Amino acid sequence: QVQLVESGGGLVQAGGSRRLSCAASGRTFSSYAMGWFRQAPGKEREFVTAISWSGGTTYYADSVKGRAAISRDNAKNTVYLQMNSLKPEDTAVYYCAAAGFSRANAPGYSPFRFSDYDFWGQGTQVTVSS
Repeated sequence: QVQLVESGGGLVQAGGSRRLSCAASGRTFSSYAMGWFRQAPGKEREFVTAISWSGGTTYYADSVKGRAAISRDNAKNTVYLQMNSLKPEDTAVYYCAAAGFSRANAPGYSPFRFSDYDFWGQGTQVTVSS
């Protein structure tokens, strides 16, 4: 089992930046692929970004490409999401997710698909004011 706890959310003005953190419990964090998703009111949960277990491969949604950066520190069991040039449409609850080694290496695995993650955090609210 992995427990994920997000932090760093809050209110930010448009054009500003925010760094979200996701702290994971457990000894096997370094073997997990990690992702960030978000859900705005009345909308479905959507993919934001993901990173491989080693940190060597990253993925971004078109909506955040060039404005977001995902990174991980396996020594600290933490994954980060740096968001810059924030827009009001970035307002959402941001969720951290973990995909176990077996799942992340299974045929058909997609880092973009929320059903391909095993564990989820409670979420952290990011509100961007115009």
